[in-house]
Amino acid sequence: MEVATASRSSAVEEDASRKRKRYGRREEPEEGRTGSDANNGNGEDDEGEGVEKWVPLKQRKKMLREKLDLRRKRKTGANVEEEEQVVEEIPTAGPRAMRSLLDEKVEMLQQGEGEPLDPKQEIQIEEAEMLDDTAKEAKILIPVGQRAKDITFSDSIETSWRPPRWVREMSEEDCQEIRDEWHILVEGERVPNPIKRFEDMKFPRPIIESLRDKGIKKPTPIQIQGLPVILSGRDMIGLAFTGSGKTLVFSLPLIMLALEEEKKMPITSGEGPFGIIVCPSRELAKQTHSVISRICDYLARAGNPQLRTLLCIGGVPFKEQADLVRRGIHMIVATPGRLLDFLKKKKFTLNLCKYLALDEADRLVDMGFEEDLSGVTKKIQDFAKKALVQPVVVNVGRAGAANLDVIQEVEYVKQEAKIVYLLECLQKTPPPVLIFCESKTDVDDIHEYLLLKGVEAVAVHGGKDQEEREYAMSSFREGKKDVLVATDVASKGLDFPDIQHVINYDMPKEIENYTGIATTFINKNCEETILLDLKHLLLEAKQRVPAVLSSLTGEDVAVEEIGGVKGCAFCGGLGHRIANCPKRAHATQKQAAGTSSREVLTGGDY
Repeated sequence: MEVATASRSSAVEEDASRKRKRYGRREEPEEGRTGSDANNGNGEDDEGEGVEKWVPLKQRKKMLREKLDLRRKRKTGANVEEEEQVVEEIPTAGPRAMRSLLDEKVEMLQQGEGEPLDPKQEIQIEEAEMLDDTAKEAKILIPVGQRAKDITFSDSIETSWRPPRWVREMSEEDCQEIRDEWHILVEGERVPNPIKRFEDMKFPRPIIESLRDKGIKKPTPIQIQGLPVILSGRDMIGLAFTGSGKTLVFSLPLIMLALEEEKKMPITSGEGPFGIIVCPSRELAKQTHSVISRICDYLARAGNPQLRTLLCIGGVPFKEQADLVRRGIHMIVATPGRLLDFLKKKKFTLNLCKYLALDEADRLVDMGFEEDLSGVTKKIQDFAKKALVQPVVVNVGRAGAANLDVIQEVEYVKQEAKIVYLLECLQKTPPPVLIFCESKTDVDDIHEYLLLKGVEAVAVHGGKDQEEREYAMSSFREGKKDVLVATDVASKGLDFPDIQHVINYDMPKEIENYTGIATTFINKNCEETILLDLKHLLLEAKQRVPAVLSSLTGEDVAVEEIGGVKGCAFCGGLGHRIANCPKRAHATQKQAAGTSSREVLTGGDY
């Protein structure tokens, strides 16, 4: 549901001027050095005074600003210059520098200083520290050489694309009127103006014809705002529902970039790619590759250069993919495992790569690919703050939560009766129907049971070979089969037309997995925290809450808005706060144990 695009070259070069030329961004000057090679200002080493824990410059500045702001609020009428002098005396390294704001507050209250914080303020400070601690542990999507030298970029890359003059001259009121009309929420600095027609986005005629032949005559809300953002060279976080048109938002700008670069200087054997799209599943990667290839064929038939796109996924012979790489490739659509294989074997380099799109980025994080992707963080919003330059967040509808327009039916079914009750649920609507399960074993059991009962069903999970998966997906999409049973990897990003019913055989671990017209099975095996999230989601959507959920009582503070956050700031659940978030606890345990993507997937999309 979440997509992040980062326009950044992946190669690392030692010469600073060459870096600026490649990235198209201006480096911020280094403001100082800390660590064992710094001196005390008199040219003398500090080695004899003991070794203190090194704290990065940015982190120290942030800590100082937070302490200054807090003290200004505590003391009314105090002299600002005196405050700054006090703050400058605060240690910037060592154990004292790592104390939390709550530790300082307790100490001040013990000394009779300051006003006591009310419970909500304490919760706000504590949650901010939890989020900050999680972010500190995560890496960022920047090469090691640049991280070591504290190199950052302050400007987005420059592109040759310019919107029409009348679009550039639109007033902020006119732009906001369009966003309000289509329920588009934006965050960021200097957000490009929305555009309501593909022609006004200056796409070549063959691209517009390819869209019209697929019945796409005008942009969807995420495309109205998202396409101008990425075409302008800005980094973007896009949030919208499955089927809202996100694929075109990150695919069309990549095609335009590849076409422009190819016309400037054609790639030769072994060169490329100009951009990469990373997907969490083979099925989603194939769907995206099909969209891009179709548009590229339209461009080639109109006399443009033929753009080659590599589908880099598991289950396909490595040699076939390597042969295409040797010819030179413009774009890659990949799953993480096979992409890493190619990079480790040095089948191609990222010297020309300027564009990265993480499709269903939150899913990539949850599947355990943080380390493999060099640090996609706990949630893609935090990833944006660390890895992207002046990112623009485009949010359409209620991405990250359940669709409030969808009818959510919750059924309490005992574990041993679930598979039998499926047949009754299938009578609610005509096909096609999706059934989502948590485990591969359940998928196989349900599939076998439905076949024995005469139901035309197919199944998909990571343990099946590629041929079986392709047959299942194509036959269900073409209407030859009525029911698709799958692990929830199929719930992310895949576009199935005219789905009548979604049955969650196992309750999804996250609230955003509730999509489509849904019937969800719950029982005593479900975690209470997740059930509370579901209860408050149904209340907010003004839908029927079953008695088994109504009887649940959680903390009142969970559903209150504190510091602009309602519910959990980590996973978005409406029935708990971040301190009780099971997903955060799981992520922390996994990080401490060093769990890799291969251990998580065990034969899935790697």
